[in-house]
Amino acid sequence: MTLQSQPHAPASGQGSGLGSGQNSGLGSVQSSGLGSGLGSGPPSGPEAGSGPLAGLPQPGRPWRAPYAVDPAASRGRALAEPDSPTRTPFQRDRDRIIHSTAFRRLAHKSQVFVPHEGDHYRTRLTHTIEVGQIARAISRALGLDDDLAEALALAHDLGHTCFGHTGEEILDAAMQGHGGFDHNAQGLRIVTALERRYADYDGLNLSWETLEGLVKHNGPLLTPEGAPAPRHARAGVPAPILNFDAAFPLGLSSWSSAEAQSAAIADDIAYNAHDIDDGLRAGLFTVEDLREVDFLRDVVDEIAAWRPGLERARLIHEISRRVITRLIEDVIAESARRLAQGAPASADAVRAAGKASVWFSAPMEAVDKALKAFLFPRMYRHPKVMKVRGEAGEVVRILFERFAADPALMPAEWAGMANGADSESRRLRHVCDYIAGMTDRYAVAECVRLTGSAPSLR
Repeated sequence: MTLQSQPHAPASGQGSGLGSGQNSGLGSVQSSGLGSGLGSGPPSGPEAGSGPLAGLPQPGRPWRAPYAVDPAASRGRALAEPDSPTRTPFQRDRDRIIHSTAFRRLAHKSQVFVPHEGDHYRTRLTHTIEVGQIARAISRALGLDDDLAEALALAHDLGHTCFGHTGEEILDAAMQGHGGFDHNAQGLRIVTALERRYADYDGLNLSWETLEGLVKHNGPLLTPEGAPAPRHARAGVPAPILNFDAAFPLGLSSWSSAEAQSAAIADDIAYNAHDIDDGLRAGLFTVEDLREVDFLRDVVDEIAAWRPGLERARLIHEISRRVITRLIEDVIAESARRLAQGAPASADAVRAAGKASVWFSAPMEAVDKALKAFLFPRMYRHPKVMKVRGEAGEVVRILFERFAADPALMPAEWAGMANGADSESRRLRHVCDYIAGMTDRYAVAECVRLTGSAPSLR
């Protein structure tokens, strides 16, 4: 079953988008003054949103806020390239990500459930696509560059291993003393070194703005004084990020752009909603169980009053879409309030704000925590889940031990890099990279090739 050890960190994030008719009951954006004192603010009047989204433009009416990242003013790429005559730098980044090998592999990497458990559960790829949809919805409503937000959403999980967080935990333990393993750092290494597609460089040579958002997915990595941020206090900031930052500074002590923050919170929204959906469909908990969370109880009761006796499959979907809509609309309303209050005149002013500009309201942040608290024991630590997690971890452990002992068991290119390494740490890093890039099914096949068998993962 699930191979995810725990939800993503709270600082990070399916969607029906906006306009499904749910009202979060939160305060008006219009009353916050969005659009006044911010230059080219959104239109107001009869075409603007209403209720908690008052003051925002009608869906489909694009506008650019002064705090949006301007693609024409991009800080460029590590290796300079001519501009495209038809695409912005961020559109090119998005397209390079979509065409990468690492992106295609997400189709066969676990989000929560391993592939043989059902064709309709989320994979790492479908999760990523849902994050992209939500990130676009948020960024467009706030007048941001939705191409940058989409690129960051599509790239945010490129560094994940086979079997989700389980694989990451095993590789991190195996690499202790040799730099450990962090999927965000691995994502940076993929887009800057490990992808080998282009004639002139390794990696994807993405723009500064995309790389910045990728490494700051969970917020600043350093304090203003240069010490590791609290989330990195124990293990320190991963070396690959620090080493790359030394060559191409990404401003690790500042916040990321509003576009990057939109992609990060979209990740939270997506997995909260689709893990409820997948968990219900898998029978790990019931609709009645959802009533333990006040927010979910209200959603269930609302649907019951609207469509009594709705069949289970439609009920589950209706729950999911209403959860998504309320979370999205809350983020838009609260973020608009924060941006109006801070009145940042540029993207750099958002980075220098010293706090998140795109986030939940206080009441919805409490809901977010309640949803995670509900899912953790019922899904991520369900007995069936833990059994499969243990078996998946054993697959990754076997692969690392065998390849580390004899790199010649890997394909010739990887074996050559490992055997030619000038240190034990670098030799093991090649082994780690090879395993981290595997899909779930390829990892199982390799385990069978090396040992003659593999755990059932059931």
